[in-house]
Amino acid sequence: MEQQFDLSFENTGIAFEAKTNQQLKKANFLFSAMGRPWLVKVGAAAMPLALKIGLPIKGLIKSTIFSQFCGGENMPEAAAASEVLGKYNVGVVLDYGVEAMEGEHNYDHAVEEFTRAIRFAAGKPYIPFIAIKVTGFARFSLLEKVASGKPLSSAEQDEYDRVHLRIKTICEAAAKNNIRVLIDAEESWIQPPVDELAEAMMALFNQGTPVVYNTYQLYLHSRLAALKTAEENAREKGYLLGAKLVRGAYMEKERKRALEMGYPSPVQPNKAATDNDYNAAVQFCIERLDSLAVFIGTHNENSCMLAARLLQEKGIPPQHPHVNFSQLLGMSDNITFNLAHSGYHVSKYLPYGPVKDVMPYLLRRAQENTSIAGQTGRELGLIRKEIKRRASER
Repeated sequence: MEQQFDLSFENTGIAFEAKTNQQLKKANFLFSAMGRPWLVKVGAAAMPLALKIGLPIKGLIKSTIFSQFCGGENMPEAAAASEVLGKYNVGVVLDYGVEAMEGEHNYDHAVEEFTRAIRFAAGKPYIPFIAIKVTGFARFSLLEKVASGKPLSSAEQDEYDRVHLRIKTICEAAAKNNIRVLIDAEESWIQPPVDELAEAMMALFNQGTPVVYNTYQLYLHSRLAALKTAEENAREKGYLLGAKLVRGAYMEKERKRALEMGYPSPVQPNKAATDNDYNAAVQFCIERLDSLAVFIGTHNENSCMLAARLLQEKGIPPQHPHVNFSQLLGMSDNITFNLAHSGYHVSKYLPYGPVKDVMPYLLRRAQENTSIAGQTGRELGLIRKEIKRRASER
């Protein structure tokens, strides 16, 4: 007899169970504002400037857009936010949301910050992951040169060896403390050394259990093939591949560079092609859970539903340790909380850091919600449905 499939992303009672009426009203106000592109454009220009010249708007930002998309200004505040999510079986990806500053001193300081975060997360069951970007520990132009295949000078090779050591220090601390490390994707023209570093770390630390995950941006038409090659290499070399699947974050930049430099765009021709490759990657991973662990990072309901259905069809329990879902804090709660409610491993990306330092991250979230077709409308529709449902129960 066929097993019943009960998962739904329409249950707003579950989706917003962690939110008070006041928080729901605030979210309604925010997403309404983000539905107006002109307002986002004005805010994106005005807020950083106002903070820079010392206007007293930090409290306003912290109580609105910051509280929606960030976990706090420091680790204790982020831990408090993770405890709230943990009550609903939602984990967190601890993400130090401060944009990287260049310079060897800053890179070394970043290592200290992340190893501190790992020690802080150790033993806290709802902080299973941290996220890092290789550009937080390495000069962009150095990675660009490595990716180009040009020989490095001895000074550059020493510099690149230090990058390797920084990433290794973080991954080693994570392995010791039972925390997993998600290595974020970068622009395609510096991605090769990121892949190389991630695979070197997996060979060291992914023996029997996944510690390190590399990220595959499926809006690039080359990344499905790269995922398949990485799984083959991992199997041959005897370690588990950690694969984080995302659609991607640098589309406009990628197209612009390709046009300016006269090479074919690495970006998929349309959204349907991205969706097809993303879903093919999900299927590929779920069919190979003996040789890899997959982290399904998406706000796409169809992709999440596909993954859940595939697990059920193959008789794989929702709690399989090699399958994790994730969405950004403040977005797609209907996916996150309904997955958690049905027993799947799911987490929120939880950025933290001083308000002024996480402004670039916050503005990207606002712009993303404005530019993704239907995203703001979907969020607003669900929020308003829940406000209405609660009002009818009074």
